[in-house]
Amino acid sequence: MKIKLLAIGKTDDKNLIQLIDNYQKRLKYYISFDLEIIPDIKNVKNLSEAQQKEKEGELILKKLQSTDQLILLDEKGKDYRSLEFANFMQKKMNSGIKQLVFVIGGPYGFSDAIYKKAQGKVSLSKMTFSHQMIRLFMVEQIYRAFTILKNEPYHHE
Repeated sequence: MKIKLLAIGKTDDKNLIQLIDNYQKRLKYYISFDLEIIPDIKNVKNLSEAQQKEKEGELILKKLQSTDQLILLDEKGKDYRSLEFANFMQKKMNSGIKQLVFVIGGPYGFSDAIYKKAQGKVSLSKMTFSHQMIRLFMVEQIYRAFTILKNEPYHHE
């Protein structure tokens, strides 16, 4: 299985980029992982919230293969403890899917088309975080899940 994390808009914070890169390098030891950035939509001031979600949705759909399993990072998604998320990842790997795609949407969330295409939703917290920070948190949690599955000493419980 491969894992892809799709995110809308680039990150300018060098510290966040460095931390994300660090976890991406660590993840390569366990699984094929790719973080793909979808460029911000231009002229959003001229678009309604719904139009912006629609355009972002179109860009997300273009990045997906027909066999991909899509999981949205969404505040209304399922909450997992780290051990539960590791089990979730193990079940996905056991199911034989080729690629698991997690998506971090834009500032207004996802279009209806993306919600319809998704096979699940995951929430990282009831709190709100910047989209840039969510990238770091998600990459770290995927890494943590693999260290749990391999019985390595990274996670303590």
